Amino acid sequence: MNILPKYRMPFLLIANLILLIGIWSGLQRLGWNLSFPNPKLLIQHGPLMICGFLGTLISLERAVASKNVWGYAAPASIGLGSLSLIILPQPGLLPYLLILGGGIVFTAISIVIIKKFPIFPSYVIGAGVVLWVLGNILWFAGLTTSQFVGFWAGFLIFVIAGERLELSRVLKITRKARVIFIIILIVILVGIVQSTFSLIWGNRITGIGMILLSIWLFENDLARKNLYHSGLYRFIAVSLLAGYFWLGISGILNIFYGGAATGPLYDAILHSFFVGFVFSMIFGHAPLIFPAILGVSIQFRQIFYIHLILLHLTLIVRIMGDIIPWIPGRYWGGTLNGVAIIAFLLITVLSILFAKNAKD
Repeated sequence: MNILPKYRMPFLLIANLILLIGIWSGLQRLGWNLSFPNPKLLIQHGPLMICGFLGTLISLERAVASKNVWGYAAPASIGLGSLSLIILPQPGLLPYLLILGGGIVFTAISIVIIKKFPIFPSYVIGAGVVLWVLGNILWFAGLTTSQFVGFWAGFLIFVIAGERLELSRVLKITRKARVIFIIILIVILVGIVQSTFSLIWGNRITGIGMILLSIWLFENDLARKNLYHSGLYRFIAVSLLAGYFWLGISGILNIFYGGAATGPLYDAILHSFFVGFVFSMIFGHAPLIFPAILGVSIQFRQIFYIHLILLHLTLIVRIMGDIIPWIPGRYWGGTLNGVAIIAFLLITVLSILFAKNAKD
């Protein structure tokens, strides 16, 4: 049994509300003088984006896939835990307990899916969820962000790579390519664990794995073939391939600047991955995921390319501003990253409404 699509809307609204507040806190971190209801949110930008938004969104998508009503406890608990970080002036342990509880249900969802579909991609995605839970535990334990952010990155790498591997099964990936894929994930996993103890060497190992995975995805993913199609399929392919490019760039930055734990170079490492790679994946998959969650259709339009192009052009400016360093580039590049994400939300909502009106 599954929850009807119309009852899934509140979970998606909570995820997007957390996303908007996360962008707001990110703008303040860049230097915007914005009034903030809770000053502590200035240091919660990462948790809001990765735990609040992505944790809620991806656990919702997996709950829908599992077709178990109890699975929705994961996005509900994660979303409420993140909202308590925002709303409560002194949240105490409540947000952590709610997010941890949601993580346990999220893991249980993954186990159910593995039992239903005991295929390799299911195990890869499940491993990613475990990495997310471990990263949250390290966050709760008080480690510095640079010591545990690799676990959050690993969560997204494993989930995205697992889903792409599953969707690319029609290409009949060779045994050799599959073995190489496993080795790459092991390299990334070793780097993630090592970064908790030795940041520079852990990040360098992870960076090597990111570059190799980027090359593997370029070679073996379905996206390259879909470039020759038109409309929505081409847009998805462009989004994914752009994301694989940024995954490789983040890997290179990890190798050269892996010892950075704060400052502009650290900003470049994180946002080349979380903005360049992750949001490219979100932009590309949204026309498929949102209809699956909400039971609606999205009418593709060429305007979709606006937020995609804006995201990548402004991210180039931001990363250049971080590396040179060039403060205005970092400031305006980061600001327009947020504008691109907001534009994505608006264009997606309008596309859903236009598609619904066309049917009516």
